[in-house]
Amino acid sequence: MKLIKLAAFAAIAFTAPIFANDTIIPVSKETKDITTSLRDKAIKDDSAYEILKSLTTEVGARHPGTAGEKAGIEWGIKKLKALGFDKVYTEDVKMNGWVREVETAEILMPSYQKMVVTALGRSKSTPENGLEAEIVHFKSYADLEKSDDGSLKGKIAFISNRMERFKNGAGYGSANIARSKGHELAAQKGAEALLIRSIGTDDHRNPHTGATNVAMGYTAVPAVALSNPDADQLVRLMEYGHTPKIRLNIQTKDLGPIVTKNVIGEITGREFPDEVVVIGGHLDSWDLGTGAVDDGAGVAIGIATGAFIKNNVKVNPRRTIRVILWGAEELGLIGARAYAKARQADGTIENHIIGSESDFGAGPVYGLQSSDNISPNALHVVDTMAAIMGKLGVSRRSGNTSGGPDMIPLAALGVPAINLMQDGTDYFDLHHTPDDTFDKVNPEHMRQNLAVWTIFTFIAAEWPGSFR
Repeated sequence: MKLIKLAAFAAIAFTAPIFANDTIIPVSKETKDITTSLRDKAIKDDSAYEILKSLTTEVGARHPGTAGEKAGIEWGIKKLKALGFDKVYTEDVKMNGWVREVETAEILMPSYQKMVVTALGRSKSTPENGLEAEIVHFKSYADLEKSDDGSLKGKIAFISNRMERFKNGAGYGSANIARSKGHELAAQKGAEALLIRSIGTDDHRNPHTGATNVAMGYTAVPAVALSNPDADQLVRLMEYGHTPKIRLNIQTKDLGPIVTKNVIGEITGREFPDEVVVIGGHLDSWDLGTGAVDDGAGVAIGIATGAFIKNNVKVNPRRTIRVILWGAEELGLIGARAYAKARQADGTIENHIIGSESDFGAGPVYGLQSSDNISPNALHVVDTMAAIMGKLGVSRRSGNTSGGPDMIPLAALGVPAINLMQDGTDYFDLHHTPDDTFDKVNPEHMRQNLAVWTIFTFIAAEWPGSFR
């Protein structure tokens, strides 16, 4: 979950629209009754939690181009088949692979200390034996912009901006520019490398990796994230009047062209099999942890939702439920872009009725938000979803949405979207770090997610009207 800017949302009340010349198709009492029954059963179901346990334990980290990623793809195929999905298949996604090999850093002057760092996605390597240079401190990306071009020759640019903690992750976008574009700006200013405070809210010595804005190849200069306590140490040294000199050794490898996959499972619609409701998460993860909250939880919630509906209704919903486990999200929505491009090319994009992705950890859902392009005649359906979710602590929320990072390419092509807003208060303590592990996940929260996602998915697939 990395390339979108999150914003704060205020709760507002919605009522069913009434149009003199349009037909409003109500959500039937039978559909509401079935959905309520599914909700009350799902809130006691641990299948999402158990699926996540399997993924993070039996597979682990799933960085694109690694053996772990291949194992994750095989796991996804087997899991979807074992849970009774009507159709399971994969689609190839072409990309350039990149992996980290060596990453060390030390303060040499004025006082020695080992620091904990990690290379940012697609960082280029330092010279083989590393580089030694003084740092030049900038409190923000904007401050680095103000420096003269070429003024940092022989130096390392250090951006110390700290990300702020919010329930909905609103501090991420403003802090993330240092990670995504800082390497280009540092190179423009003449720096030998870029060092940033981790884009995270924790106080542990666990640096947060993450993507830069490089689609292929390498960053302009070596780009490195520094744990928050180590960033604080550098700042304190400068407050004492010192100019720290550090040694940095980052070695990475370009794997060249590789093929990853989107893994897809479907519950075939009984009346409109060509119309699809899209849910899911991204199967890949960074290599530092086991990808539990980013985005193993979303993968597990998507799989569990499809399987739960399949196994707890007498007949399949009217529309097809398509669970997509997108590939290579962390390096730039690569699988999602390939999926959307393929649907645009084959003319089936119009068959995507509505969609949403779970990619904000494993916290409980507290809000339901819809995209601005949902038909006014369908807003009452979203309100009905929210009403049934109310018992689970979910309320209707305002604001536009793309439905999650991997939904962005589909939303850009006009696909309506829903955002099931999770409590991400501690999400940025964990994501992209070694602490992104299964033990951080609360089973009660996973049960609540399953119940909420079941409500959205079943009604969206069963209601006969159009969200477009």
